[in-house]
Amino acid sequence: MRLPKLLATVLAALCVALPASITAAGTPAQAAPAAITLDPASGPAGTTVTVTGTGFPKKSPGTLSAGANAVPFTASASGYFTAALVIPESADPVVPVTAASGRVSASAPFTLTYSSPSAADPAPEPAPAAAPEDGSATSTAPSAPQPGTSLLRFGVGTPGGPLASAELDEVAALAGEAPSVILSYKDFNQAPPLAELEAARSRGAVVLLTWEPWAWGGGTSQPAYALDRITAGDFDPYLRQWGQALATWGHPVMLRFGHEMNGNWYPWSEQLNGNGPGDYVAAWRHVHDVVASTGAANVTWVWNPNVPYWGSAPLTALYPGATYVDAVALDGYNWGTSASWSTWVSPSQLFGQGLAELRGLAPGKQILIGETSSAEQGGSKAEWATSLVGYLAAQGDVTALTWFHFNKETDWRINSSTAAADALRSALAARRG
Repeated sequence: MRLPKLLATVLAALCVALPASITAAGTPAQAAPAAITLDPASGPAGTTVTVTGTGFPKKSPGTLSAGANAVPFTASASGYFTAALVIPESADPVVPVTAASGRVSASAPFTLTYSSPSAADPAPEPAPAAAPEDGSATSTAPSAPQPGTSLLRFGVGTPGGPLASAELDEVAALAGEAPSVILSYKDFNQAPPLAELEAARSRGAVVLLTWEPWAWGGGTSQPAYALDRITAGDFDPYLRQWGQALATWGHPVMLRFGHEMNGNWYPWSEQLNGNGPGDYVAAWRHVHDVVASTGAANVTWVWNPNVPYWGSAPLTALYPGATYVDAVALDGYNWGTSASWSTWVSPSQLFGQGLAELRGLAPGKQILIGETSSAEQGGSKAEWATSLVGYLAAQGDVTALTWFHFNKETDWRINSSTAAADALRSALAARRG
């Protein structure tokens, strides 16, 4: 009979089709659960993260979010998507990143660090440059003493910045006084950090706000942030946003734009990124004028090179001029023997030449030490800290020193040893009289 043969053919066809949707146990196969990955998965607030998602409803729209920031996405025919999202500021150490499409969602954690990830990249030339601006240090400390009122102010940079109350309380306990200057770092993708400014003000401190014209993590070749693009006005709306926000906030803030410009480790160096002679001064003046045009008279403009070293760019060609600068500063570190290229230097050896050059370029301007610390290797950090405070306090025009309280390629923290912490505390007390 022909019927059994036809039936057998149909059954055979079904047997071929069924395994695609039926498991060996006879139950429907489950689709892979939705998931997302982050690249990078850690960094400071303002980092642009590439998010990759799989397992989402096919050809369907969705929303990718982190805190108040959100962007749309549409999954492909296979349920795949990729999208970029900026991580917002947060008082929490971890920011959840979530992708949602209909009833399907997936999350992944982004771990906040404080500083510029670029600073983890070694400087192209060995130099007493600023230390990497990341690291960690945690401790439990008693309530913070009040800021000192001496002419030489004590400041600090910590991994968590102005919002990290526990870190700042720890520093206050170690130093015997609360810092009256607190470091903060932002790149050209971040909003004005008004919460940080207000947090510092509530502690009786002012923020030394480092404003870096680049995208963190992008390396030293970033043509979009070339100095001539800034001068040409590419970032004017962003500059006005900052100026208007700072003007509305209305309290004092020290703004150091494009610091350490005389080195060769940032893309605003005239030695890198397609920049040339005169570009830095032109960009500084343009940024100053745009921000000032918004009425931000509460901004103190701080011009902050690195301490001069063999091969650094001459400061004379990088100074914007007295009408564009309110204060000047130096960054300098005693690396001791912690690096293969470094040797122990005293505070006077480290800062002497730079201070003399600043006084020649900007007579009558107040001088700050924007970032400093010492390694333990190669000498006595305790003696170095005592000498530092004494040396700077004797300079009538030096108004602040800011200690870089990080543990990275060497332990720059105040309490890298008990002796070092005790020495700094005693030196600060002695300068208070």
